[in-house]
Amino acid sequence: MRVAIVHDWLVARGGAEKVLDALLDAFPQAEIFTVVDFMPESIRERIGRHRVHSSLIQRLPFARRHYRRYLPLMPYAIEQLDLHDFDLVISSSHAVAKGVMTHSGQMHVCYCHTPMRYVWEMKEAYLADAGIKFAPLEWCMRYTLHRLRQWDYVTAGQVDLFIANSHNVARRIAKYYRRSAAVVPPPVDLDAFQFNPGPREDYYLTASRMVPYKRIDLIIEAFRETPQRRLVVIGDGPERKRLEQLAQGAGNIEILGYVPIADLQHRLSHARAFVFAADEDFGIAPLEAQACGTPVVAYGNGGARETVRGEAGDIHATGCFFQEQSIPSLLAALERFEARTFDPMDCLTQARQFRHDAFFEHLHQQLAGCMPALVPNN
Repeated sequence: MRVAIVHDWLVARGGAEKVLDALLDAFPQAEIFTVVDFMPESIRERIGRHRVHSSLIQRLPFARRHYRRYLPLMPYAIEQLDLHDFDLVISSSHAVAKGVMTHSGQMHVCYCHTPMRYVWEMKEAYLADAGIKFAPLEWCMRYTLHRLRQWDYVTAGQVDLFIANSHNVARRIAKYYRRSAAVVPPPVDLDAFQFNPGPREDYYLTASRMVPYKRIDLIIEAFRETPQRRLVVIGDGPERKRLEQLAQGAGNIEILGYVPIADLQHRLSHARAFVFAADEDFGIAPLEAQACGTPVVAYGNGGARETVRGEAGDIHATGCFFQEQSIPSLLAALERFEARTFDPMDCLTQARQFRHDAFFEHLHQQLAGCMPALVPNN
């Protein structure tokens, strides 16, 4: 069986790329298709063992740094990828990958991280972040997003099977695409994280790409108001300079930027708690923290509701939720967190539900159900 895996773009390592790694483990013969491939050699890992095909955007001016600005061109670019020789096409999509063209003799399975958020529920936030003051240009952008939304809806009808990474995303697929979706949560590489059953050090940790919707600014502002609590921030991205300015003068807040994976794992396994403020589609980071035995203080919406046990009366809780993305709500959750104890083994048990073999088993079941002639039984 010839397998093609279509991924939106290869530029950095995040949750979507960890899922891509798992798909490549499941299909070691697969070839990769993507809009652009600028993934550094140092972090290519499994990707480097596979043939990668990129779109015409790869060769356009300034694509390496500003590939996102070619978003209006991406539907055309993804449709030009030639996949006619493959039996199974799997799109790993949070943007345009699911819009790839397939023919009637192929099976197209979309592993959907989310419908394109910046043309659906995050449209206004996306426009606000762009900061456009010139009205005609704003109208042009709104029209572009409108056309992208139409294209996104139409291409959903060409997918044979949707698999969502969470029930949260499955509800969005039903809302925006009018399609049902199976749910197969992403895998967590438990072996990559060191479980620490012992005492914790006196600091809180957050780690993610520094982009606006991750709401690291909210976490920093909350800890500025409580200087008795230490916060360590790990990650890099376009928001880093602004976040460093926000934390300036706060002696209890340390922004480290990017750190080697071994350092991240050590700090994660010794933190008092992992703080997670994003309204995430799924969010692997809280599960990686729990794999270390570290409890989580999370925004109680989106994917975190499916990965963290945060109910007040749950004796096996693995964290606490805050109900609003606001400083008072986060501070109240920290107070509740500090008023009780959490068992590291409960955290590890929760993370084990999302292990790699469970992902492979559930993925195999879904594929075998829709294409039994092509999927082996073992």
